[in-house]
Amino acid sequence: MRYLGLDLGTKTLGISLSDTTHTIATSYKTIHFDEGDYDSVLKELKIIIDEFDISKIVLGLPKNMNNTIGDRAKTTLQFKKKLEDKFNIEVATQDERLSTVEATNYMLEADISRKKRKKKIDSLAANIILQTYLDKEKGR
Repeated sequence: MRYLGLDLGTKTLGISLSDTTHTIATSYKTIHFDEGDYDSVLKELKIIIDEFDISKIVLGLPKNMNNTIGDRAKTTLQFKKKLEDKFNIEVATQDERLSTVEATNYMLEADISRKKRKKKIDSLAANIILQTYLDKEKGR
């Protein structure tokens, strides 16, 4: 059984997967959808959940820098409820503040072109969200 990491944007959903020991997160893919059409990703998520035997979903929660819940976080919490209702799987949230900045910095350090960065940013942010959760769960 694996964990699924998600980074929800307005038009993209970054996806990462853990290994079966819940130690290492790996970027998987990015799903693109029409702005605000969050229901459209559920069918593809179902395929991934079944294929990889997902036991928990870790969803990035975009809190404001002062730790308050803004509009994006409210939308994310609504999506969390939708996931729980649809898949009957535990959905944990992980503070994702600065995960996209961290992902961008990794790619800049690796000298990845702007075009390639744009394609990979969401799945890498999901990877950072999931890895942070895994490390916290293992007490690291």
